[in-house]
Amino acid sequence: MCNKFIWLAVVSSALLAAPAAILADQPQAQMAYQMPMANKALLTDIVAVPGSALVAIGERGHILVSHDANTWQQATVPVQANLNSVYFISKQQGWAVGHDASILRTLDGGLSWQLQHFAPETDKPLFDVYFSDAQNGIAVGAYGLFYRTVDGGQNWSKEFHPELLSEDDQDYLAELKDTDPELFEIELGAILPHFNRLYADGNVLYLAGEAGFVAKSTDLGLSWSKLDEFYNGSLFDITRSAQMSLIAVGLRGNAFKSTDQGLTWQQLELTETATFNSAFSDAAGRLYLVGNAGSLLVSYDDGDTFVDKSQANGKAIVNGVVWQDKLVLVTESGVTTIKLTELE
Repeated sequence: MCNKFIWLAVVSSALLAAPAAILADQPQAQMAYQMPMANKALLTDIVAVPGSALVAIGERGHILVSHDANTWQQATVPVQANLNSVYFISKQQGWAVGHDASILRTLDGGLSWQLQHFAPETDKPLFDVYFSDAQNGIAVGAYGLFYRTVDGGQNWSKEFHPELLSEDDQDYLAELKDTDPELFEIELGAILPHFNRLYADGNVLYLAGEAGFVAKSTDLGLSWSKLDEFYNGSLFDITRSAQMSLIAVGLRGNAFKSTDQGLTWQQLELTETATFNSAFSDAAGRLYLVGNAGSLLVSYDDGDTFVDKSQANGKAIVNGVVWQDKLVLVTESGVTTIKLTELE
């Protein structure tokens, strides 16, 4: 089972100027098939829409909506790309992103979706999306792929953030710009690490990614500050616990905690060796780490100790959410629900 983030923009000016016959050869988005067993297929993210429903997304453009975590209705989706992340700004309005640099929006709580951005020629997936309000949002992905909208997604512009590079890489790009403009353009699309996960902590945005990359922004990603590296492997999620610690998780069972806003990090003492895909908390103060091989760890003391509730079926767990009296997980074989009383 491949990790969600290991699966591996705006149309260029040359393409915009291309003849209609050439444009006609470009891949076109296709409607996702309605599949009776979509809730048993690979799902990659899930959110609880406040006061409304659960929305889960996954492979082949599958988006599912449930009001009870038991029965699921497949939404109408205009793309068959694998989807990686979903985010709602209100009960009705949300966005989902995925492969082919696909960006989708819903205005009816997830029942139907409209395609706002589709660029298969980039050959890069988007891994996460965040909106601070109904107009302003960003989407991030492989090799530093970064899009911004200021009009609710009607238009998306690509951004490049050199401050996220090392000083050596910044100098290298500056030299290339003068000596080899063609290679410079190529390197712009390859030199940054994969951006795997965004996390909004009040007015601060955190960005976690490949090779121990972590950065934060106080202006909705207009500018970034890299945090000192504390791990040389990929990080797939970053979140804040109920006790206000920052938690970062990644490859091979590695997990870290910071109690000083990311200035220093301590590795959590775990026996797990499977990759962690996500970390999240609930209102009762529980911290959950979920990952490959059915990994499910639960902490009641801010990550100092964990109870191993890993699933015997060994199916990769990609993400989850606590909803009412259940822990609802999305996995490589669909939705799994666990009563919270079973975790005690």
